[in-house]
Amino acid sequence: MILVSIDDHSIEPPDMYERHVPARYRDLAPKVIRNDAGIDQWVFQGVATSTPFGMAATVGWPAEEWGRDPGTYTELRPGCFDLSARVDDMNANGVLASMCFPSMAGYNARTFAEAPDKKLSMIMLQAYNDWHIDEWCAGAPGRFIPIGMLPMWDAELAAAEVRRLAAKGCRAVSFLEAPHAQGYPSLLSGYWDPMLRAVVDAGTVLCLHIGGGMGLLKLPPEAPPDHSIILSTQIMTLVAQDLLFGHVLEKYPTLKIAFSEAGIGWIPFYLERADRHVKNQVWLHNDFGGRLPSEIFREHVLGCFITDLSGLKARHDIGIDIIAWESDYPHTDTTWPESPELLWDELTEAGVTEPETHQITWQNACRFFDFDPFTTIPREQATVGALRARARAANVDTTRMPKDEWRRRNEAAGIGVLAR
Repeated sequence: MILVSIDDHSIEPPDMYERHVPARYRDLAPKVIRNDAGIDQWVFQGVATSTPFGMAATVGWPAEEWGRDPGTYTELRPGCFDLSARVDDMNANGVLASMCFPSMAGYNARTFAEAPDKKLSMIMLQAYNDWHIDEWCAGAPGRFIPIGMLPMWDAELAAAEVRRLAAKGCRAVSFLEAPHAQGYPSLLSGYWDPMLRAVVDAGTVLCLHIGGGMGLLKLPPEAPPDHSIILSTQIMTLVAQDLLFGHVLEKYPTLKIAFSEAGIGWIPFYLERADRHVKNQVWLHNDFGGRLPSEIFREHVLGCFITDLSGLKARHDIGIDIIAWESDYPHTDTTWPESPELLWDELTEAGVTEPETHQITWQNACRFFDFDPFTTIPREQATVGALRARARAANVDTTRMPKDEWRRRNEAAGIGVLAR
C-alpha cells in the first residue's frame, strides 16, 4: 500500500519567521513568548493568539491527557514542529507524502485577518507562505504537497497571492469553507470572483477545511464539546449547497475544490437529495445545463476522509475517483501510527479492490493536486513496508508519553526550548 495524506498539520517552529521577513520588519514579526503562566503563545501586533496545542498537537500523548489546555513546545512530540522528526514520523506511519495545513494563523489566516495593520499582516502572511514552501516543503523534497494561505480581507490581494504562490510551485490554498459564517461575503456573493478566477487560471486547488464554519449552526447553550467536534464535518453539506445551487461550480467549469477533513459518508445522500430536488421541484426553474447536480459535483470536488467505513461502502455512489485519504497528524483525530492497519481494516470490510485501494490511498490525490509522488523515492521504496523499514533503521520511537515526560526529555535535549 502507498499512502499520500492530503490533510495533516504543522505546528510551526518558533523561529519560522527569522529567515523570511525583510530585515526592517523583523522586530514586528509574530513571536512565541512564554507568558507568566508558563504557556507558549504566538504574539502579533500586541495580541496573544491561542496556542496551537491542546487538541491540535496530541499525537505524542496518552488519550487521557488530551483536551483544550494550552501548553509549551517542550511538551510536544518533536514531529509536530521539527521537520526531520516529522519525516521520521511519516515513515513510521508508512506515509509517503503529506499536505500540512497551518496552525499558528488558522486555516484561513485568521490571526492576520483580525490584526489592525493589514499591510503588516500581508507581509507576515507572505512570509508564512514562503517559510512553508521554501523551508518546510523544500527541506524534504518529494515528501510534502505545498499549500498556502490567503488574505481574507481583500479578494484582489487574495488573487494576487494565488498567482504568486503558483509561480513558486504551490498550487493549493487553504480557504474558509463558509466565509459568511465569520462575517465575510459568501461564496455565492460574487465578491470572491477575482480569487476564484486566479485559482482557476493557475490550476490551483481550493482546499476548504472544516472548523471555521461552526457559526452557521445554532447550538444549545448547554451543548458539550462533542457537538462541535462531530458536527463540524456536516457543515460541508451547506458548503456543497452553496457551490452547487449558487452555481459557483458552473461559473468556473475547471474549478477544483477539496473538502478537507469533511469525511465522505454524507456525500451520496446529499447528492441523491439534490438530484431528486431538481427533478421534482420544477417550479423553481433550476437550470444545470441539462445535467444533474451530482454530475457537476463529481467534476469539481475531491472528498477526503480519515476513517469512514460508511463512505467506503458507498464509494461507487460517491464516485471512486473523487475519494482521497488523510492522516490528520498531529490532531486528536489522527490514526498515527496505526494508519495503515486501521485503513486496511476498513478497506477490507468495505470490499475495496486493489485497484480501488490505489485510487483512494494515493492516485486520486496525486492527480487532483498534480503531484508526482515518486520524484525522490522510487515506487518500490514508497510502500508502507519500505518506509517503516526506514523508521526502524532510524530507531523512531512511537511510544505515547505524558506531557511531563516529553517536557523532561525535550528540555534535556534542548528541543522546543525558547531562546531567552
